[in-house]
Amino acid sequence: MNPSPPKLLNDSDLIALAERYFAAVDRMDLAATLACFQADARFTIATYSTVYEGRDTGLRGMFERLNSRYAKVWHGDFDHVTDPGQQRIASRFRVENLTHAGQTLVKNNCNFFRVRDGLFAEVFVYMSGDNSLG
Repeated sequence: MNPSPPKLLNDSDLIALAERYFAAVDRMDLAATLACFQADARFTIATYSTVYEGRDTGLRGMFERLNSRYAKVWHGDFDHVTDPGQQRIASRFRVENLTHAGQTLVKNNCNFFRVRDGLFAEVFVYMSGDNSLG
C-alpha cells in the first residue's frame, strides 16, 4: 500500500493554523494547543537558547508552565509572511500576559514555524522581555 501524500497548506491555511494555535494558547486549552503540533515537534526559544522536544513531553510541560504562570495570555496584532512552497510561516505579534497579581506584561515577538503534513514540526521563537515559556 502506498502512503498518502503529505498534506500541503496554502497561504490562508498556514495563517489559519498559526492563528488557531495562538487562539488555543490564549484560551489556555492545552489539548487544542498541542493538536497543532507533530508528535516529534521541536520548539526553540532562540532568544534564550532553550529547546523543548516532543509534543507530549517537552512541549506539554512548557505549555503547562505557561498556563499556571499567568492568569491570562493574549496574542494579536499579527503580521504573517507565508511560504507555502517550503511550508513555512513567520508571524510577528504583540503578547499581553496578565500575572496572577494583576500586572500586565507586554511583549513583541516573532515566531518562525516549519510545517509538516499540516502541523507544526518546528518553531523558533524570538521574544522581548523575560522568557514566559521557560
